Amino acid sequence: MKMHLLIVDDDRNFIDTLEDGLKLKNVDAEVTVAKSAREALEALGKVLPSLIILDVQLPDMHGVEFLRTIRAASRLQDVPVIFISAKYTEPADRSEAILAGGGSFFSKPVDIDELWAEVKYLLDKKK
Repeated sequence: MKMHLLIVDDDRNFIDTLEDGLKLKNVDAEVTVAKSAREALEALGKVLPSLIILDVQLPDMHGVEFLRTIRAASRLQDVPVIFISAKYTEPADRSEAILAGGGSFFSKPVDIDELWAEVKYLLDKKK
């Protein structure tokens, strides 16, 4: 089964870098990109992703608040979420993200090898 990633981030450079990194790793994934919480909610109405990569600082909603919103939908409760952030990197920020249901937390710039290892770990754990 082909993996479907939902990347929720308004930083086009980060998205391009992540997509290029996945291609270099020969990752067979369909990628949906949302640049805001609103776009992500629209996408989630159409697809059920294998995993969500979620920026903490979105233009229209805090990432933790977004995660709490989607966790209220039963079909999205088990979708693994990896938080990423350039600004919110303190231990309290990480704790809040994990307590809200995030699987892990990475600071930008993200090491693509570490991120991909975490993606595989969370997807294997979900099986």
